[in-house]
Amino acid sequence: MELRVLNYFLAIAREQSIVGAAESLHLSQPTLSTQIKNMEEELGKQLLIRGTKGSRKVTLTEEGMILRKRAEEILDLVKKTEKEITLSDDILMGDIYIGTGETDAIRLIAKAAKNLQKSHPGIHYHISSGNAEFVTERLDKGLIDFGLIFSTVDYTKFNSLKMPAKDIWGVLMRKDSELAIKEVITPEDLWEKPLIFSQQEDKGGRILQWMNKKATDLNIVATYNLIFNASIMVDEGLGYAITFNGIINTTGVSNLCFRPLSPCLDNEMNIIWKKYQVFSKPAEKFLSVLQDAFRLPGS
Repeated sequence: MELRVLNYFLAIAREQSIVGAAESLHLSQPTLSTQIKNMEEELGKQLLIRGTKGSRKVTLTEEGMILRKRAEEILDLVKKTEKEITLSDDILMGDIYIGTGETDAIRLIAKAAKNLQKSHPGIHYHISSGNAEFVTERLDKGLIDFGLIFSTVDYTKFNSLKMPAKDIWGVLMRKDSELAIKEVITPEDLWEKPLIFSQQEDKGGRILQWMNKKATDLNIVATYNLIFNASIMVDEGLGYAITFNGIINTTGVSNLCFRPLSPCLDNEMNIIWKKYQVFSKPAEKFLSVLQDAFRLPGS
């Protein structure tokens, strides 16, 4: 498969029309149709379902949807590689890609980036948010340089840098809720309450161990991937969200408050990157800045 034809295919997927894609690409419709037909023959799979007579709309087959996802990843990686190779050796500039879960500790990364920006303003940062599975998958595919995770590091695949901060687990709730009068929340406080869980924790994790309950024994009314949407569900009174402190603003006119768990439950955080990773010069410099910033006194 040629990169040029992958771009053609993505244009068709975007426009949902061969005619519309041909116009956007400044190609003739027969030329574009031939290119896609040749790719389907090369792969031995139908990628598009052409519309009936009189309809220009096309839809993707299951194989076409798989190719669309992979083509986007391939072309993103090509662009990233081209930038890294073509930049001048004399000027430190380029892009750094970071994947992270939601945490207030991203401030530490932002401070390191700010310090580096003073001497190297040509470096740009791209942040993708998701859970540990999302982060490690993008690291494996080479789509990001660094990942910030809360889970255990797989040292067979990744190097890591421990962050000098921990996230504290607690409960996000409305200020007028029954548990808001408490300073800390115990497992028993939550056993009968409607709960909003992280999707990772819902599969079995430290929170369930802390609660000494199975997920099936709890009233889990919703799960979330990123906490902002969960905070809206909390604000609407759907339930109590188990999350980290410092992510959602609970000060001022906010209807929400946060109470830590008791016994205390916290998570260590690590910056990870692939073993034997060949970094771009900006990423290599950024890692050096992170290591200096996170190094413990006397170490």
